[in-house]
Amino acid sequence: MYDAIIVGARCAGASTAMLLARKGYRVLMVDKDRFPSDIMSTHYIHQPGVACLKRWGLMDPVGATNCPPISSVSADLGPFVITGTPPPCGDVATAYCPRRRYLDKILIDAAVAAGVELREGFTVHELTSDGNRIKGIRGRSGTGTGEEEARMVIGADGIHSVVARAVQPAAYETVGSQSCGYYSYYSGVPSDGATIYYRGNRLLYSFPTNDGLTCLAMEWPVAEFHELRADIEGNFNRTLQLVPALAEAVAAGRRQERFEGTADMQNYFRKPFGEGWALVGDAGYHKDPVTGQGITDAFRDAELLAEAIDAGFSARQPLDQALAAYEARRNQAAMGIYHLTLQQVTYEPPPPEMLQLMTAVAFGPQEEKNRFVGLLAGTTPIAEYMAPDNLQRIIAGAGQPAPRL
Repeated sequence: MYDAIIVGARCAGASTAMLLARKGYRVLMVDKDRFPSDIMSTHYIHQPGVACLKRWGLMDPVGATNCPPISSVSADLGPFVITGTPPPCGDVATAYCPRRRYLDKILIDAAVAAGVELREGFTVHELTSDGNRIKGIRGRSGTGTGEEEARMVIGADGIHSVVARAVQPAAYETVGSQSCGYYSYYSGVPSDGATIYYRGNRLLYSFPTNDGLTCLAMEWPVAEFHELRADIEGNFNRTLQLVPALAEAVAAGRRQERFEGTADMQNYFRKPFGEGWALVGDAGYHKDPVTGQGITDAFRDAELLAEAIDAGFSARQPLDQALAAYEARRNQAAMGIYHLTLQQVTYEPPPPEMLQLMTAVAFGPQEEKNRFVGLLAGTTPIAEYMAPDNLQRIIAGAGQPAPRL
């Protein structure tokens, strides 16, 4: 019998498994995929996520995958651009955008090195229970069916989590998909930082990733998904024309891979624990990828969940209390950026007060630009920054009229 069985071996699952194994627990991790392999992902790791990698001793291996560090972030609104360097998280000042084929393998290898048992190509079909609590999993691999038991079954298997489907957790703060989008990878397109381009009801992104490639992505309102999907490349290229300089750079480069995309960008919190089970990563909390928080959130929540399980299993605290604290800490950390994300995918012009703020930042000192882009990185506290007194200070220091967007 295992202490924990983790369903899903990518960012959230491999991190949680590694951390529990490093605390001395017996952990089984299963995944339907085999590794290394890619998966649809924003694959942006903000500074707090990179700080997790550093604490775990894995930052240097990520950098060694020929993935350039990112220190500059730009919000391009057309009439003006806000470019800054987010405040650091501790001594970590850079972000990374590694491909998942590299990142997930690094995390999995670290988990296995810590003592985790890995079963690739294993599909979980159902959870087992004793009538009151979840006690294990039942599934199939290439060698046949299998059933295992554990003190805790952890779902780290994404928005369509098998574990979540089985336990039916309560969901809250739920908002349906607001966006649809596609992305691909290009060679010969320079990118020395991450940029988000806001163009009416279109969002575009550009950031450097492994092997000299630049990832280009776009989002449209979800109501237009069928139109977008009917001619992905044509619509992608026409959307690029909203940023002429970017379109020109892309025309001079070359797309190296097929387009990946989806309209399944649900926004929710799920109760992340119950009798014999827990959820982590996208299985427990998910939002639109416009702010690129998924991996950073997964790393944070892996630490929080591993701490809670250890507190409960070691009897330092009743397990249900420890897991309730995990949910509270997750929500406290995530709620601000969650609502900021939802504001960005309304596809409506910024309200006058927000436009006034962004104009003031754009024409203000560099320090204010750095703090502003730190909102997306998670290194500028949202509540503190958006406090009325602070907003008044920023706006009063600029004295610039708001341009038309």
